[in-house]
Amino acid sequence: MNQFSKKIQSGEVELRSEVQLLGLLSNNIVEVIEKEALQKKLESGVKLRIKLGFDPTSPDLHLGHYVVLKKVREFQDLGHKLIIIIGDFTALIGDPSGRNKLRPALSPKEIKKNAKTYFDQLSGIINIKKAEIHYNSEWFKKFKMVDFLKLLSGFTVQRILERDDFSNRLKNGTEIYSHELIYPMIQAYDSIVTKADIEIGGTDQRFNMLAGRDLARRNGVKEQDVITCPLLVGLDGQKKMSKSLGNYIGLLDQSDQKFGKIMSLPDELMAHYFELVLGYSLDQKNEILDRLKKENPKDIKLELALKITALFDGLKKAELAKENFTNIFKLALLPKEIKEITLDGEHRLDDLLLSAGLANSKSEARRLITQKGVSVDNLTVDTWSTIITIPLKGIIIRVGKLKFVRIISSVR
Repeated sequence: MNQFSKKIQSGEVELRSEVQLLGLLSNNIVEVIEKEALQKKLESGVKLRIKLGFDPTSPDLHLGHYVVLKKVREFQDLGHKLIIIIGDFTALIGDPSGRNKLRPALSPKEIKKNAKTYFDQLSGIINIKKAEIHYNSEWFKKFKMVDFLKLLSGFTVQRILERDDFSNRLKNGTEIYSHELIYPMIQAYDSIVTKADIEIGGTDQRFNMLAGRDLARRNGVKEQDVITCPLLVGLDGQKKMSKSLGNYIGLLDQSDQKFGKIMSLPDELMAHYFELVLGYSLDQKNEILDRLKKENPKDIKLELALKITALFDGLKKAELAKENFTNIFKLALLPKEIKEITLDGEHRLDDLLLSAGLANSKSEARRLITQKGVSVDNLTVDTWSTIITIPLKGIIIRVGKLKFVRIISSVR
């Protein structure tokens, strides 16, 4: 259980309803469709069904997801019903949003494994016990061909091709596969089945969420309102935070990793993170921008890294991460706490990284090694086939600047 989860369960994350309602449709929001009508519903006190969908295409969530989850939590705190859709069916297709090429489809086994980790992470931000949870395979696995034909008849090819992802690929001569075209339709149908009053997502989901309104209108049922949240820019300072782009800060990242990744942010992104992740108001954001003109940006970035790390992992771990960061980069010392594993004998270096949990796959391990990102007892090794013998005294393997593992021998 992370620090944020403990706060939720202990009741610390509670805000007065009137204060929440004031910023509910303005703070960290790009667009509300239809704002006037939704505001009247909220003021009337009626309890709404808030839809939030996730395709389990990777095993962990990141800070970009957190921006949307914070907004969802605000609605929950006002007593509205959260409907979580785990897109185990849609993940078989792959959401084309923001993609300039086909997204690789996952196997059912991978999807199931990824979905399991989502609940642990979601429970640290939203009240998962009070949410209504569905897998969209619940209804789509019952679909017959005639049902799909009926769903497809609710959309025109021209309308689907309007979305930027597809129109850009057409212009660039990049292939668009026919199964990608039905993704927005399937997401739209999820809204109909769950009787969603509101769907919340990033601005990259706008087309998909509006498809839900189109389908409702064609079927003579109420149209969901749509709320789009801003996209968090990733560590590269250019594109939205994404696992596939490698520019992300994972919610499951170790404290040292979170802290170090935040310290690698371009200076111009700091105010963006204070606002979207920490929830700073416009006045507070402007204060940060003003401080950046007068103070050393690194000091403000240390403050940002400490606050974000503490938000998820607690102040104690955040302060230790700050100390480790200082030791590593200023004093060239090892972190105070290093993960230990026990191994004996000889191991090829790429296998050793996998065994130590320093890489998720053999291909990733080899890439890290050939890019000279791996050192063994402070010596860089750039050949993945190198054989490492575990000495009695043990060894320390370092990947990048912040990942360390001490491998000790069982022989004493």
